[in-house]
Amino acid sequence: MSRHQFSRSEFLSLTSLLAGSALWGAPAGAAAPAPTKAPARKEMKGFPAEPSRAEVEEVRRACRGSLTGVLAADDPGAELIAVGEWMRRQGVTGDFYGNSEFIDGFEKKVAGMLGFEAGCYMPTGTMAQLIALRSYADALKNRNFGVHPSSHHVLHEDSAHVVLHGLHDVIVSPWTRPLLARDVLESPEPLGVVSVELPVRWLGGQLQTWEQLEELKKTCREKGVKLHMDGARLWECQPFYNRPFPEICQGFDSVYVSFYKRVGALGGAMLVGGRDFIREARIWRHRHGGNLFHLTPYVASAAMRLDAAVARVPAQVKRAKALTEALAADTRLTVLPRPVQTNMFRVFVRGDAKTLSLRAFYAARDTGVWLGGFSPTRVPGVVETELQVSEGLDNVSDADVVRAYRRFLDEAA
Repeated sequence: MSRHQFSRSEFLSLTSLLAGSALWGAPAGAAAPAPTKAPARKEMKGFPAEPSRAEVEEVRRACRGSLTGVLAADDPGAELIAVGEWMRRQGVTGDFYGNSEFIDGFEKKVAGMLGFEAGCYMPTGTMAQLIALRSYADALKNRNFGVHPSSHHVLHEDSAHVVLHGLHDVIVSPWTRPLLARDVLESPEPLGVVSVELPVRWLGGQLQTWEQLEELKKTCREKGVKLHMDGARLWECQPFYNRPFPEICQGFDSVYVSFYKRVGALGGAMLVGGRDFIREARIWRHRHGGNLFHLTPYVASAAMRLDAAVARVPAQVKRAKALTEALAADTRLTVLPRPVQTNMFRVFVRGDAKTLSLRAFYAARDTGVWLGGFSPTRVPGVVETELQVSEGLDNVSDADVVRAYRRFLDEAA
């Protein structure tokens, strides 16, 4: 399978999540064009007019619940105040270039949670994973790494692994299922490392069965291939496997976890592995420009939320199972996967992405439940959206969500 099967531009045009970008115009903060006579707002059949970005944000803020994550804060500065107050209560002092007792302690805590010897805080997950892949490539003298075609490395990093590190991604599995042991055995090129996403975001949070995951670990070990986990959403996997995190991670040589996905921190990530591996990772963090003068605010934002966020996941996964079954009872939509395996899933509907996204906006305005937008798929006439059960739904019931979706579907009929 060609590594150029999905270009970044093709992928984004076909399957971007449309969290507002394709429908609502330029992102916030983008440079505005030179002033011209304002064109009349375009009207569409069944709608007064396309909403402006300001109108979209006003409706989003007014919603009681959201199917696309946590509702936007009315006061963004409140997060910084909360971090500062937490630091004072905990007696946390500052750091210089990431060196502090507090950050060291948090790195050890997360490494221990996942069953590894050491961890290194990283400003971004992209940096963390590039460092892991580069370290393995140098050690093994093999610049090939195996991935799923929806891997973050391939789709969302502007070919950073190629441009910065001269690495070569080898697509070893089909899009339609998670990466398996047989994909490693049948790789068209010799591999130094395999990077596996748990769960697979673009498959609605799908996972290998426990037996499949153990077989993958065993196969990589026997072939001398390093196994890295893209665990950006690892926290959401534990209820499916019903095993402690160290057991899930056992057999992986390294794991990356995110602190803004699911945890809700300002940003940042952690790379965990053996002591020598992490010692080298710190050098690469410096080389990547990741030694920020002060990392403490970012780390504190993660540390003050992590335990509570992880503790909420089982209930959110349980609710996702009930909610998806309630939604799937309406034959006008399709839920993937079914049954749901984590707290995230995808919904597919027949129709036009822009028209349905507008209808979802007006349904949200009328019901107070933010439904998100829709993107085209590779199947003509079928569109999709990514949904999740998070704190964004704490103030609405499953019945509220189903009513909002039925309102949207009735309007779209």
